[in-house]
Amino acid sequence: MAFKGKPPGTGSGEMSRITQALRPSIALTEQESRKARTLRRQGHAPVAIAAKLGVPPEEVEKVLLQMRNPRPETTRGTLNVTLAAHRFVLAERLGDEPMWQTMDRLLDELIRRRAEAAKRATGRRGGGPDAEWLPGLDG
Repeated sequence: MAFKGKPPGTGSGEMSRITQALRPSIALTEQESRKARTLRRQGHAPVAIAAKLGVPPEEVEKVLLQMRNPRPETTRGTLNVTLAAHRFVLAERLGDEPMWQTMDRLLDELIRRRAEAAKRATGRRGGGPDAEWLPGLDG
């Protein structure tokens, strides 16, 4: 199959010259930089890496700052809902409240109301509802 459209030019995918000019100069060679990153992934501290490579710690820190590191804890998530559910959440927002706060508030209200309903049901019938429908909620 032939390539459709305009093919990528030479140097596509490379770092911009402006970005390269703005980056601080690093006194480590590419091989030393790779070694420093490898040692960091293994859990070594930047000072220990600098001592092992025989270079100043500042240079090692410059190299390590360019590494991608996994976030220890996810702060956000995606919630796929229907358009009707999305409209409902938008209608429940208080002013310029962020969506995540609205969702937290709505879910908190749902959990509290279910707990209240479970207490009322327990008082009327004498037996508790099945605890599996709301795991983690101690009434």
